Amino acid sequence: MSKEIEIRWHGRGGQGAKTAALLLADVCFKTGAYVQGFPEYGPERMGAPITAYNRISDKEIRVHSNIYDPDLVVVVDETLLESVDVTAGLKADGAIIVNTDKAPADIRPLLNGYSGDVYTVDARKISIEALGKYFPNSPMLAAAVAVSRVMDKDAFIREMHASYEHKFAKKPEVIDGNMKALTMTFDALESQLSV
Repeated sequence: MSKEIEIRWHGRGGQGAKTAALLLADVCFKTGAYVQGFPEYGPERMGAPITAYNRISDKEIRVHSNIYDPDLVVVVDETLLESVDVTAGLKADGAIIVNTDKAPADIRPLLNGYSGDVYTVDARKISIEALGKYFPNSPMLAAAVAVSRVMDKDAFIREMHASYEHKFAKKPEVIDGNMKALTMTFDALESQLSV
C-alpha cells in the first residue's frame, strides 16, 4: 500500500513559503522518497498571496497538478485567514498549522468549521530569537515535518544541516541560526503533538 502525503502552503511573496516547499522536497528526496515541490503564483510581487505544494510518496508520483485535497495545510501568514479559504479541500482527518502566537483553540473559529487537527507555531518569536530577524520559513518547514511525520526528526535535522551548509557556504553564521530555529520549532510543538 502506497503512503503519500499532499501538503499545501499558503504564504505571501517574500516569506519563504515557496523555498520551504522546495527544501522539504529536497530533504525528503535525499532520504529516498519520491517528491514534488512547486509554487503557484498570482501577481508576482512582494506581499502578494502565494501557494506552494508538496507531494511526498514511497511510490512513483504520476499526478502533475495542483493539490486540491491536501492532507496538511501550512499557513505561513496568519493574515491570510481573513482573505483566503485555507481549509478548502483539506481532508477531515488532516491537519493545519498556522504561524501565530495564538493557541489552536483561538484559531479554530477562523477556519470555516474545519474539525480536523489544528496546530500553531510562533514562527516570528522563534526566528527572531534564533536568527535575529523575521524569517518564518525555517520554523514552518520544521512544523510541517513534525506534524506530518514525513521523515524522522534526526534525519530531517541532518539533511537540513547539509542543505544549509551548501546554501550558505559563504555565510556560515546563518547555518547555526537556521538549525536553532528548526530544533526550537520541534520543541515548541512537542506539547501539541502529544495531545
